Amino acid sequence: MVYFSQCPTRQGNWWALEDTRMKRFFGFAMMLTLLVAPAFAGKNSQTVNVPTAMKVGSADLTPGDYNVTWTGSGPEVQVTLTRNKKVIVTLPAKLVEQNNKNEGLDMNTQGGVQTLQAIRLRNMSLILESTASSGSK
Repeated sequence: MVYFSQCPTRQGNWWALEDTRMKRFFGFAMMLTLLVAPAFAGKNSQTVNVPTAMKVGSADLTPGDYNVTWTGSGPEVQVTLTRNKKVIVTLPAKLVEQNNKNEGLDMNTQGGVQTLQAIRLRNMSLILESTASSGSK
């Protein structure tokens, strides 16, 4: 008596068919994961308006809209300011979760030069540190 599992030609075809199904399933699962993952990612960027010329770190900001992006977990983050898809400055900051009634920028004036100290967003504040690395302007 010969069992189905003992037949060499049948066994090889069955494993090939099963292997193909597993590859298709794995491929489908990976595509689904890649398409759905951005929906669960938190939004770590926002646009802010700089009303007047000021300094942040070692970079000079001109009036206009800037995209602020922060990366990192916990209170210590890296903040990047970009304008027209060009990195202006990247610097460390402290993320403080708080509700801000008034969104905006906190500035300090020393020697007639305005320096950006913090960015107040709706549910958090990014308190900037003075150490910065400038990008291309």
